[in-house]
Amino acid sequence: MQFLRNLGFAALLIALVFPYQSAIAQSGDTKREITQITGDLYRFQNNFHYSVFLVTPEGVIVTDPIDAQAATWLKDEIKTRFNQPIKYMIYSHDHRDHIAGGEVFADDGAIVVAHENARRTIIGEGRPTAVPDLTFSDRITLELGGKTVELIYLGKGHSDNLIVMNFPAERTLFTVDFISVKRLPFKNLSDAYFPDWIDAIRKVQDIDFDILAPGHGALGTKQDAADHGRYFQELYDAVLAAAREGKSLEEMQASIKMEDYKDWGQYEAWLPLNIEGIYRRVSLQRRGN
Repeated sequence: MQFLRNLGFAALLIALVFPYQSAIAQSGDTKREITQITGDLYRFQNNFHYSVFLVTPEGVIVTDPIDAQAATWLKDEIKTRFNQPIKYMIYSHDHRDHIAGGEVFADDGAIVVAHENARRTIIGEGRPTAVPDLTFSDRITLELGGKTVELIYLGKGHSDNLIVMNFPAERTLFTVDFISVKRLPFKNLSDAYFPDWIDAIRKVQDIDFDILAPGHGALGTKQDAADHGRYFQELYDAVLAAAREGKSLEEMQASIKMEDYKDWGQYEAWLPLNIEGIYRRVSLQRRGN
């Protein structure tokens, strides 16, 4: 299925994404599914986590394995459906819930790629996954079977090693954890840097893409990335202003409402936690009179 590329119709993208030869497995609480994003780029769901993979005539580029069971299922599906070897596996960042189980692909010869800071943390924390073979500092382009993926480090934000993956031919940007589509950021923003996170989202606007593929939740557009950045900026400004007025965390949670975002997912549950996360970082980074 060919997606409309005109940005004026980009809002239709979510509605137009249907499963392509969908493979679904549900056992107990586990849901696994593969859907086509566009062309040879596919999205893999494992419960609430998502990764993407690109099929080429010379092999497959996979991204976050999620965990060993999910990776094993995906490896078997790729072999059955495409009969192509997995040549590269890319980590979005070092967090266990996205990259555990990388040995499933690495043991078959896949080259493991990540930011240089991610490799350091994966080793230091003893993450249960394969150690990256190939690292980079700012940007690198992988080419396979006439297709490319651009790996871009946007600076500190959600961790100090998160990257985005741009698939230029598919006009799709894979982002994990630091941008959501019409959903508040996860809970109290652990392993976060502010205002660096806001700056990283702003840099996304300089990348040429139409489809936003997050690591959690629905597909979106470039505008969704801008909206997420605006939410963060407004929340950060509100918490900083309240701190300068001498308000406590509890007072901030009672007074900061972010009404423009009340229709977003997890608004009631996570807004107080978002405020707590920003408050902690503002408290560490400012020195009052």
